[in-house]
This record gives sequence, structure tokens and C-alpha cells, in this order.
Amino acid sequence: MAKVTLEDVKKAREAISGIAVKTKLLECSALSKMSNNRVFLKLENLQKTGSFKIRGAVNKIANLTEEEKKCGVIASSAGNHAQGVALGAKMNGIKATIAMPATAPLAKVSATKSYGAEVVLNGLVYDDAYAKAVEIQKETGATFLHPFNDPYVIAGQGTIALEIFEDLENVDIILAPIGGGGIISGIAVAAKALNPNVKIIGVQSENIGSMKASREAGKVTTFFKAPTIADGIAVKTPGDLTFEIIEEFVDEIVTVTEEEIAQAILFLTEKDKIVAEGAGAVCTAAIMSGKVKETNKNVVGVISGGNIDVNMLYRIIDKGLEKEGRRLCFNTMLPDKCGEMLKFINLIAETKANILHINQSRMGNEVILGTQEVDIVLETFDKEHIAQIISKVEENGYEVKVKNK
Repeated sequence: MAKVTLEDVKKAREAISGIAVKTKLLECSALSKMSNNRVFLKLENLQKTGSFKIRGAVNKIANLTEEEKKCGVIASSAGNHAQGVALGAKMNGIKATIAMPATAPLAKVSATKSYGAEVVLNGLVYDDAYAKAVEIQKETGATFLHPFNDPYVIAGQGTIALEIFEDLENVDIILAPIGGGGIISGIAVAAKALNPNVKIIGVQSENIGSMKASREAGKVTTFFKAPTIADGIAVKTPGDLTFEIIEEFVDEIVTVTEEEIAQAILFLTEKDKIVAEGAGAVCTAAIMSGKVKETNKNVVGVISGGNIDVNMLYRIIDKGLEKEGRRLCFNTMLPDKCGEMLKFINLIAETKANILHINQSRMGNEVILGTQEVDIVLETFDKEHIAQIISKVEENGYEVKVKNK
């Protein structure tokens, strides 16, 4: 099986020069303080197409033969590889077809189409899209561009490590997400060649921890527990090439929960003004949840992408604020008399909470004659503030039914 070396990564950097950009390495003081380390974030969400995937896709396309280019290309992707392939193919005048899961964020589907690629939607996760791509490839004879299990793709992703070491020579730990294993394989090969003592930690969603399960089993293993908001790493079966590289070069694999990923997305948005998709936030989630045990180290977490659907981002932020005690949603009943709503609103104003939404109705099944039902959403300071609000409302004779989850 083909191996990937530091020299391959350096060649890849030449091949993608002028297309993929060198992204920033940003120190995150909040994460540093939280973890007792010096934490830096590699901002691949600022890459062209909003993800690191363009690196590997462009390097692969650059190494195609003229005959392979004439046949057109086909790829399977959860969304980010799709955009990299679509853009690379467009720049080379190559016809591109991309199979994506039907659950792929609309932003990723639309962006892929905008680069001129034909998009075919199939299934729920990457593996379903892969099966469809293989089917189409057999029918058309197009050249298949694998999103992770390919030496040229892995080498392209490895260029991230070259940039990290240029900006932070004394790196102790690098965290990278794992889906199929392409990004961490490339980073690990290059990083270990530059400094054998650097620790490489892979991060997966607990719901689809296929590479962690593979390592525990000692062979490539399919694993799926539940869907994940980290759609970019929702790969049930990792690659055999990436598995071999990870076995040799990756020191540890940890998993994070859906709640931890959502909290990391909110944290990055609020604290550092970084928009990260689920897969892009898993390294931050690992640091925030204490999965990195070392202290007093220089730690780099890769923000692999920022292509998150705006509606999903809204839901995540809303739920995250609720969990932190900064949203309160509850239901109560008021007498159906003139002035009662004003009285209730004035009571809320006394608590210093901000009303975000309020709805009253006399039509609910549980609404008895002479009363009105009120649903209210409040902006609050913290959980202690919420307790104070509930106590004050109840002291004034209103029953409070909290609807927060």
C-alpha cells in the first residue's frame, strides 16, 4: 500500500500554492486559561471553500493524468471535500459529479453546485453517498477522487502541519478531527517527521467513533451509534490507508458528545468570533471537556471547517444559551381580565430579565374559561438569575411550568 512521506507533503504544498491559502494560527486566551496550556487554533474555516478539504482535493487533481481528467471526476463527500473537488475541477476544466448525503447542510450543497458540479443526494451519512458514487463511477467511467483514503489527498492535508510549525516552532500537542482519517493522517506524518516528540491527538464524535473503535479492535471497523451534528466527520467506516498511518503516528484518540460539540460551537462564536461547523469544533470541545490531560504545553487545535447551516447555528446557539442559564422559557396562566398582562410584564421587568418572545392564548386544551395561557422566553444572566425569576413569579401567585430542556 502506498505510503505518505514528508517529501510528499512538501510537493503537495507546491502543487496547491496559489489555490489553497496559508491560514492563521490564532492564540485563544480563554481556552488557554481553561486548560492551563497555551492554546492556538488553526483556522481552516478561513480557507477557500471554508474548509481544509481543498488542500487534498486540489493536490489529487494536480496529479491526475490527462486521460483521467478527460473522463471527468466523481467524488463522495459530506460537503467539504465536495466543494474542494468542485472548485479544483472547475479551475482545470474538468466535469465533476459529487454524491452527498441527503442530510448534508444546504449551505454545502449550494456551494458545491455554485462551482459547477453536478450533485447527487443519497442516504443519511457519508458511507451512503460513497456507495452511490461507486455506482455512478461504474456507469460513467469517471475518475474517482476519494475524500480521505488516498496518498495525494493525505499529503495535501498534511500541508497544514507545515504551516503550524512555521508559525509555532515549539509545538507540543496537535489536535485534529477524525472522520475517515485523511486530515489527521497528513498532519501526523508531517508533524512527526518535523518533531518526533510532538503528540498527535485525534478527536471524533462519540456517536460515530469509527476510528477509535477500529484502533480498539486492531482492524478497520464500522461503527455507528447515532447521527451527529459533526456531519463533516460522520464516517461509519474509516479508510485502511488512514488506519495504518494513524496506528503508526497518532498517539491518542478521544471522543466528544453532541452536547460538548454544540457548546464548543457557541464558545468559538462568542469568545473568538469564529464560525465553526460541528467537525470544526470537536478539537475545541475536547479541550473544553478536559480530554487533553497535559498542562503547560503549546497546544494547537485545528478548526477544520466553518460551513455550518445558518439555521443549525441558530438552534445550537439557542440551546447552548439555554444550557448556560441565559435563556428561560416557561408557561403560566393569567386571569383573563383587563390589565393582567401589563401586571405580569411589569413583574418580569422587576427581575431585570429581557423578554425575547411572549405569546398569549385562550384557545389551549388546558385553558379554562376566564384564564389565558402565556408562553414567554426570557434573556437571563445565569442559572442563579433564573432561580430568582421563578421564585419571584411564584411568590406573586403564578404557577411556573419551565419548558427548558
